[in-house]
Amino acid sequence: MTQAALDEGASQEQLNRAIEELRGVLHEEEKHRPSEQPSALPSGPNSSLIMDIPVELQIVLGSTEMAVSDLIGLQKGSTVALNRRVGEPVDVMVNGRRIARGEITVLENDPSRFGIRLTEVSASTKLA
Repeated sequence: MTQAALDEGASQEQLNRAIEELRGVLHEEEKHRPSEQPSALPSGPNSSLIMDIPVELQIVLGSTEMAVSDLIGLQKGSTVALNRRVGEPVDVMVNGRRIARGEITVLENDPSRFGIRLTEVSASTKLA
């Protein structure tokens, strides 16, 4: 196994541990505040470790499969049909894992940009 593969595996393991710790902290806070909405921010001695971990966030509008010949034929102005329809939720991915789904929305404070309004947050309790 190469050093890069070992480093990536260690990084993924560190991320998995940090996420599990974050879930534990959030679960404990939720127990102590049943009438309030749970806090999204962890607290405790290790919270700065979690907050400093860089992650890659992607919003996936859809995907498609095409033959290499069709791919080579793409040019400016070409349209590629995706596997999702207008109005269907988009996936919110962190480091390649789906963590939520949402709908595309225009930002109120900047109508030239769009964002995602979360409609579903994954309730997964164990990361593989």
